[in-house]
Amino acid sequence: MTVSVSNLTPREIVSELNRYIIGQDRAKRTVAIALRNRWRRSLVEDKSLREEIIPRNIMMSGPTGVGKTEIARRLAQIADAPFVKVEATKFTEVGYVGRDVESMVKDLVKNAINIMKRREIEIVRERAADVAREKVLSLLGIPDPDDLSDDVEDYDSRKKRQEEYRYKNRKKLEDGEFDDRLVSITVESKNIPVFEISSGMSSDDMDSSIRDMMGSIFPSMKKEKKVSVKEALEHITNEEAQKMLDMDKIQQEALQWAENSGIIFIDEIDKIVGKSSSHGPDVSREGVQRDILPIVEGSTVNTKYGPIKTDHVLFIAAGAFHMTSPEDLIPELQGRFPLSVTLDSLSVEDFEKILTEPENSLVKQYTELMKAENVNLVFKKEAVKEIAKVSYELNNTTQNIGARRLQTVMERILEDLSFMAPDMGKQKITVDEKFVKSIFTGQEEKEKLNNYII
Repeated sequence: MTVSVSNLTPREIVSELNRYIIGQDRAKRTVAIALRNRWRRSLVEDKSLREEIIPRNIMMSGPTGVGKTEIARRLAQIADAPFVKVEATKFTEVGYVGRDVESMVKDLVKNAINIMKRREIEIVRERAADVAREKVLSLLGIPDPDDLSDDVEDYDSRKKRQEEYRYKNRKKLEDGEFDDRLVSITVESKNIPVFEISSGMSSDDMDSSIRDMMGSIFPSMKKEKKVSVKEALEHITNEEAQKMLDMDKIQQEALQWAENSGIIFIDEIDKIVGKSSSHGPDVSREGVQRDILPIVEGSTVNTKYGPIKTDHVLFIAAGAFHMTSPEDLIPELQGRFPLSVTLDSLSVEDFEKILTEPENSLVKQYTELMKAENVNLVFKKEAVKEIAKVSYELNNTTQNIGARRLQTVMERILEDLSFMAPDMGKQKITVDEKFVKSIFTGQEEKEKLNNYII
């Protein structure tokens, strides 16, 4: 299976990003060009020259909640590329407790394999479903004509009758008429105990190769389980689909896909800036930077699925840089992020647009949530302006958390409605400017917002 590189023009990429992200035009242009350059590179005929064309990694700085993560995440969706977000603070210098920097590349490979595996399952799913239906018919005790022995009198006529009978029941099965019947299926499970290791990490944090080894020590256990026909169909279809996969091919193609199209987003990179003090530089943080450097420069990382080169992985780093700046990173690492862009703080007008314009806007989200309770929620334009104004003021007077403040304010405004909605019956609720102002009367109510978990 070949995965194509997005061939959208930079203008089209920006247009796609505009569907979900308000403002930040410069950052959108920068990532759009970086993505387009990948497509251009794929068309370079000279293979040796193509290998020399490396991605222009991007450094984004700006306050929290202004869209840095969302830009990177949406870019990966547009590019149809494997994507991993990591927090630089989770990495520590080799020899200290924490994650190894190579784990970001291993996670990228796992992501690529999982995506390709899901796609392949969709391709073989109908074939697997056909096999599953035949197996479930047998579990229901519906005879298979091929099981007739040769010495049965009038073999041909009996086989014909059984074929017709099985066909009719297969149609009933497909139409869901047997969904609630119970059948016995064999399920497999591996009971791998959770071990606590010396670093304090559970088995979830252990290297995947160790988990595989443990899986081989503790063999699979099979047991009979009574389930509905509907559940049996789903279970057996999934099992059969897994059997049809060519995992060697999937892993090989996923490695190449991750190498040439993968995007790694390193968040909170400002938190590993080494700060000088009276006791000297922060050696540990600088050590993490030096460990990340070869990955970003281009190196080969060994994974359980095979080696992967990081030379053509696109790295996007981001940080708020409140007390520092990208120039405080070690020079070698700075040089590996040649494109630097600063994202703007959000204005009241930006908040208004964020509330209503994106395809996944908060106003749309809350309206749909209330529809589930048969409540028709309507936001007046003046109410949206007031919500934006309150959010902006709270960011200026308390912690500035960017667009995330809108979620806090919306939850406070709709708290009573969300609680009472199941008992209200079908009705229309209008949120106007007066409604919003009635919630935020005085400093006391505004201070309550600080108790909300962001």
